[in-house]
Amino acid sequence: SCSRAKDVTMPAKLPVNFFSTRSPVIDLFRGQLDYADQLRQDSEIVLYFFYAPWCGQSIAAREEIEHVASRLSDQVLFVAVNCWWNQGKCRKQKHFFYFPVIHLYHRSFGPIEYKGPMSAVYIEKFVRRVMTPLLYISSRSKLLDFLSNYEPGVVGFFEFNASPQPPGYLTFFTSALHSLKKDYLGTIRFGVVTDKRVAEEISLVHSGSVYLHRHANTSLIYPKDIMNFTAENICKWALENREMLIRWLRPHGGKSLLLNNELKKGPALLIFIPYNPLAEIHPLLDEITKVALEYHKCNKSQAAEAALQHVGDSDSPAFDSSVTDADLKFSETFPIAKYPCCNTVVLPQWHSISRTHNVCELCVNQTLGVKPNKVHVPHCNFLEIEAALDSFYLQEHTFFQVISNTIECSNFLSFYSPFSYYTACCRTVNRHFLSFISSEKTIFQTPRVAFSSHGKKDNTQFSIPHIEDRNCFIPDLNISSTNITGLSCRTNKTLNLYLLDSNLFWIYAERLGASRSTHLKEFAAIVDLKEEVHYVLDENQSLVGPTLENFIKNFSVLYSPLKRHLVDDPSFHFHEEHVVTEVTTSTFHETVFLSAKNVLLLYYAQWCGFCASLNHIFIQLARLLPPDNFTVARIDVTRNDLPWEFMTDRLPTILFFPHQRKEQSVKFPEDFSVNLPNLLKFILHHSSLSSSEPCTKECLHKESVLQQGHISHLEREIQKLRSEIGALHQAHDQLEAQLSEARREEQRLQQQKYTLEKQHKTLQLHSEQLQATYDQKNQELLEMAEKLQELADASENLLKENALLRILVASRGGNLQSKDEIKEPLQSEQTLSEDNDLSLSTATAALEEKRIDNIDTRETEHSSGNRTE
Repeated sequence: SCSRAKDVTMPAKLPVNFFSTRSPVIDLFRGQLDYADQLRQDSEIVLYFFYAPWCGQSIAAREEIEHVASRLSDQVLFVAVNCWWNQGKCRKQKHFFYFPVIHLYHRSFGPIEYKGPMSAVYIEKFVRRVMTPLLYISSRSKLLDFLSNYEPGVVGFFEFNASPQPPGYLTFFTSALHSLKKDYLGTIRFGVVTDKRVAEEISLVHSGSVYLHRHANTSLIYPKDIMNFTAENICKWALENREMLIRWLRPHGGKSLLLNNELKKGPALLIFIPYNPLAEIHPLLDEITKVALEYHKCNKSQAAEAALQHVGDSDSPAFDSSVTDADLKFSETFPIAKYPCCNTVVLPQWHSISRTHNVCELCVNQTLGVKPNKVHVPHCNFLEIEAALDSFYLQEHTFFQVISNTIECSNFLSFYSPFSYYTACCRTVNRHFLSFISSEKTIFQTPRVAFSSHGKKDNTQFSIPHIEDRNCFIPDLNISSTNITGLSCRTNKTLNLYLLDSNLFWIYAERLGASRSTHLKEFAAIVDLKEEVHYVLDENQSLVGPTLENFIKNFSVLYSPLKRHLVDDPSFHFHEEHVVTEVTTSTFHETVFLSAKNVLLLYYAQWCGFCASLNHIFIQLARLLPPDNFTVARIDVTRNDLPWEFMTDRLPTILFFPHQRKEQSVKFPEDFSVNLPNLLKFILHHSSLSSSEPCTKECLHKESVLQQGHISHLEREIQKLRSEIGALHQAHDQLEAQLSEARREEQRLQQQKYTLEKQHKTLQLHSEQLQATYDQKNQELLEMAEKLQELADASENLLKENALLRILVASRGGNLQSKDEIKEPLQSEQTLSEDNDLSLSTATAALEEKRIDNIDTRETEHSSGNRTE
């Protein structure tokens, strides 16, 4: 039994340096994790770069890490550890699912994992945030600059007069590091104030207070009486209550649900801008921040106004300390203006021939007798709007037949709560206003405010309308035609704003419709996943604040004038006429709808094998149909977007568009086979050549000429088909003759094959017989060889015995000679001697006779062996 050989494994090669010996990065290429921990004890900031030598991402990030290390090596210790070598401690203790991995340590706090782009500027920005997690705010202007940023800001007030380290400061410092650990994007900025006068600007009086600034909602102060003052609680409180006006999206390049999860939240405005995290100023980002603040500014607070002014002008003075008090008084006096909850209602036409509508702005007012708390603000929700609409529709007859060019406002109680009331401001408008295609000078220029007789008098500035009619209801606000102030709270099409770095993620912009040849990588698009549409900002317009405002406003109106963007196939650029027209997204409307011809359109795909089998049928059909009246076209649905009403879920699909009724397209029946006769019958049945008007003589003449032309064209085609049929018959006869000859040749080859097989069997039998004879002779030769070997051995033994006898005879002869010399007279001895001689001679004769017999036997066997051979 054979045993299985053992597996032979080749030991791994010893690792080598991954970084250059001159690099500022300490390269522990043998995975010495324990030595790395020793190095960390002596440094304040340490960056660990765990890599695998074979990993392409690790190799690509090596240069970026070296670039960052060359700039920060005097402040940060950079250590690279090979975590792939199987003998190293890093491989035995760490179990990473991907490479490279970057960990940062701030003294004993860590690890803080960096999950951002492997770019030098982003890594350096994150390292600097870990180095200084708190920003020192020394003056009012710096405080305003800190609070006007689009990122959420957390400010802590600590007085350093009483002690070198006031209570709670280390906890607040650690909470900033916790924030970086949980949110690698660093969306929350932490600042510290030591001046009591600066802290009073944000209502921080006691040392150890923490303030969370929010633009659109009320800012918060950390509730020490409810939550323990720990680093984890502060970080959790800030992350849960932060306000995200704009969010950065940074896909890591692998499989991820990041974009899908964000787009499922609602319509999204994706803005691609070139971004350098290390730059001190970002003018374009400031423009976008200003638009975002305006879009989310629903309360019209003075603090938000000051922040907007500071974003627009970096040299603006700090806001006054009376801002908070004035803002509080404003909220107490006009609660509905600060916390609007409104919805626009368009009533149906009051008369069938009328082209006017009554448009009402329905707002939910807060409770009259109770002032809202300045921290815990009641939010507007859909239940409140639904209740208001129920109450409004119960009194719809009051607003239905009112025709007035002025605004009439009415207050009525809620049917669900005796403490709430609603305000409805209505006006009669023309239908063209509802389409929002009119100019800036709308019919609502400086309107007169009137009040109906069935409601209590109320000031109309409390009501904040939708963008469709904002210029009419609140003339005191002086909102321009391109203003989007508070639009996110007054429309059902609220946008989520996202930023992407075009230097890293421009491929996403190209898939959305951006040009690949542009040098200025600035792009904006609105993606509505629910409606399955997306809109693209015109690339000829610069990406500035007013352009974004108009883009957002046009999307938010009831009847949006934006044109849906469809992905086109750039590979088809025809410069010559083809029998079958190739249609793309950009040419679909012109070829199908604007053409005066009947159009037969085939939907196909490159992967559809059956679609490819129809090409010759459509080519023949295009040659048969007159080109002046018919167009045969096709479109690749996998490379071009179509309007939703013309989409299909089955390939191939054939649609016919009559030239007089293009909107009444007809689909080719699926139960019919797709061939030339069926397609011709289908086209002639649904074509719109006939007319309902009586035909004149000229019309009859043209029709007869046209029919005669069709007949002659068909006759020529029939003649061509007949000639082709004759050629096919002739080719068929030739093929039959070739086939008969091939059959005869096949029979002859079969006979030859049978004969060869018979001969092969005979030769195989003869070969077997010869093999048996050969084996027999071979066995006999082996036996003869054994006998010859035995004879040779016997002959050798006889030769040895003969030599021995000769020796004995010689010795005996010597003895007799000695006896003769002695001449003993004894007769008896002589007699004995004679007897001995006689016996010796007798033995010698016997030995000689035996030797002669052996020689004769050997000669006999040798002669018989020769005869056998």
